[in-house]
Amino acid sequence: MTQGDSEIQFFPDDPTPAEPAGVAPEPAPDPGVPAGPVAAWADRVMVEIEKVYVGQDDLVRGVLAALLAEGHVLIESVPGLGKTLLVRALGRVLGCDFNRIQFTPDLMPSDVTGSPVYDEKQGDFRFRPGPVFTQLLLADEINRAPAKTHAALLEIMQEFRVTVDGTGYPIEKPFLVLATQNPIESEGTYNLPEAQLDRFLFKLMAGYPTAAEEVDILRLHTAGSGPDARLGQDVETVTGPAEVLEVQRLCASVLVDGRVLDYIAALVRKTREWPAFSLGASPRAGVAILRGARAIAALEGRDFALPDDVQEVAPWALRHRVILTPEAEVEGQTPDDVLAELIRSVPVPRL
Repeated sequence: MTQGDSEIQFFPDDPTPAEPAGVAPEPAPDPGVPAGPVAAWADRVMVEIEKVYVGQDDLVRGVLAALLAEGHVLIESVPGLGKTLLVRALGRVLGCDFNRIQFTPDLMPSDVTGSPVYDEKQGDFRFRPGPVFTQLLLADEINRAPAKTHAALLEIMQEFRVTVDGTGYPIEKPFLVLATQNPIESEGTYNLPEAQLDRFLFKLMAGYPTAAEEVDILRLHTAGSGPDARLGQDVETVTGPAEVLEVQRLCASVLVDGRVLDYIAALVRKTREWPAFSLGASPRAGVAILRGARAIAALEGRDFALPDDVQEVAPWALRHRVILTPEAEVEGQTPDDVLAELIRSVPVPRL
């Protein structure tokens, strides 16, 4: 090509238009950002709890789901896994009142509910509220108290009120009871009857932390201040009781398809005919699964429940509502093992 010739350029047949100058492309949505208001609320709560509470993600998720579903939780674990710290942290983050009751064989119902005391100034009896008048209650080692004390607490859990001398005293909502029991000690304990276990929405299990989590726990105690000090200094209140009641209302409005309802009913009915169970679950178990599935869906940022939500909460809602046969116990089976097999046997609906 000589100096005067024009240069020939070749372009592709389907050119891609350039972005206009000064206009930035729209950012892609971040898949990690919660999509719904309940999920965004839970994300704020989790960020604060994780400042002092390490690991036990399933336990924390189950407790939040029970709170959203307006139910109570029975936690089975050995001592020293931070259950008290979790409830205290949850109370601070939620801006709710917190009380703890250490259950003992000599604990009386009035020690839980409160009792009338004589007021010398007024010359009459007045009601002195007990520790149950709170919003988050940790009932530690509940199976160490006698049946009469169990019945007093469980009645309050069901009716959200205390009745003394014919007068009713309402419990302020939100109201969440987390009861614990130790699975390794049976001496000096009073097992909860099956009818009383049925009052708990979920039964959650807390296991030992992983090696990495245990190192993180130790690190919390070597940073110049322990978790208790950090709870007062670093953990912030990011919500309040009014907002908790609002997210509970949103969870109750989560849509549930008729096929999901059929799936829940099939799971519950299957427990009554499964050969490894001598006692199956009652219809209240199905209601617990439904409420829990709605809460999990809301935590995931959805306004509709899926069969996956049902499968996640089914062991939480069923493990304390079924009884193994003696043969299954001798074989070393656990309710969770049998429930996992049962859930796999029920066809999952397509939505």
